[in-house]
Amino acid sequence: MSASSSDDFLQLVSGTKIMFGSLPLTHRYGGHQFGSWAGQLGDGRAHLIGIYTNRFGSRWELQLKGSGRTPYSRRGDGRAVLRSSIREFLGSEAMHYLGIPTSRAASLVVSDDNIWRDQFYNGNIKKERGAIVLRVAKSWFRIGSLEILAQSGELDLLRMLLDMVIKEHFPKININDSNKYLAFFSQVVSETAHLIGLWMSVGFAHDYGPFGFMDSYNPDFVPNTSDDEGRYKIGNQANVGMFNLNKLLKALNPLFSPRQKQLAAQILEGYPQQYYKGFVELFKTKLGLLGENEDDDYLIAFLLKLMEDSRADFTMTFRQLSEISEDKLKDLNIPKEFWALQDIAKHKNFSTWIAMYLLRLKGNVGDSDSERRRRMSSVNPRYVLRNWMAESAVQKAEINDFSEVRFLQQVFQHPFLVQTLAERAGYAQHPPTWAEDVKVSCSS
Repeated sequence: MSASSSDDFLQLVSGTKIMFGSLPLTHRYGGHQFGSWAGQLGDGRAHLIGIYTNRFGSRWELQLKGSGRTPYSRRGDGRAVLRSSIREFLGSEAMHYLGIPTSRAASLVVSDDNIWRDQFYNGNIKKERGAIVLRVAKSWFRIGSLEILAQSGELDLLRMLLDMVIKEHFPKININDSNKYLAFFSQVVSETAHLIGLWMSVGFAHDYGPFGFMDSYNPDFVPNTSDDEGRYKIGNQANVGMFNLNKLLKALNPLFSPRQKQLAAQILEGYPQQYYKGFVELFKTKLGLLGENEDDDYLIAFLLKLMEDSRADFTMTFRQLSEISEDKLKDLNIPKEFWALQDIAKHKNFSTWIAMYLLRLKGNVGDSDSERRRRMSSVNPRYVLRNWMAESAVQKAEINDFSEVRFLQQVFQHPFLVQTLAERAGYAQHPPTWAEDVKVSCSS
């Protein structure tokens, strides 16, 4: 019997047994919801049960989500439903194998107990199956962990917590440096710009509750039915990042000298440029462009506008550009299996963009068509976790059939490789007609 099927392991990942020497704890954090300060938010249903260091020296914090009430549960029951737990389990793993920094999911345990939820906040309360996810991350601290202390005037605790975070998770920062908090802020700004750029490069709208990968390209894509005004639409993610960093700066300001406050404000002012520069570089890579050209940002914007106008599939447009030869593009000879390119090829300006693109590819010194396609296929996934895939897996899991959950988990371990079974399942084809009806919400 493997360790993962032992009773001790099952009790551990279901939260019914505590590891020897473990002292479970929960984070206290606050935050903003839809732009307004909401006060203390959690952790209302997550327990940190230990820290694990693997054989490579990487340190991981182990956390159970959906494991019951905490001192910060407010009016919640501390539980999580199966549908949202499956989505987080698959979503975080899919992001990891796409090469995007993320928390990971180590296990998913289904409870025998049912819990009450109003999934779409429309008064339709029903029983749903509960679940617990064991998830891991380098750290579970967040901006709200610092905000709550600054908001309540607990500056000594704020300083202590920040020193610990820097010491444990920002080893390049000298803990004795008088500018350590400024260096911390600068690194968080840079990493935030980079992370959101990575999300955009795969068409991902955050977070692991009501998240979504775009089907048709649409900068107004909002996977969350609770977001009536589109605050968190995919095209606004960089702006929300700026908002969050503003709140982090506000939390850190009591620890800064007047000069440090000025420098921190300048660092924040540089965020939009950092983000946009990274965004352009990521999309240049997706298009197989080498070197520098002053018109690259226009070439990218032109393509995205064509995709928006023609409702072209985001993932497969870039993937099929990775697979088609330059000769076929030059002749506008789009085979029927390149269905996403056929959709965008109907646009009256597609031939103009193709001519610009092929001319730009000629500037790839020492490159070849086969090398371009190889390079592009290594960064443009063929499979992403579309909401209809997750919904199909959830519906089967609700009746104790977890085969599709396991299958998707396997598929997303190799998102850039053509997989026979994934092709048969239609994961690289036009989404089914019912996919447009899939809705997700904050309810979990």
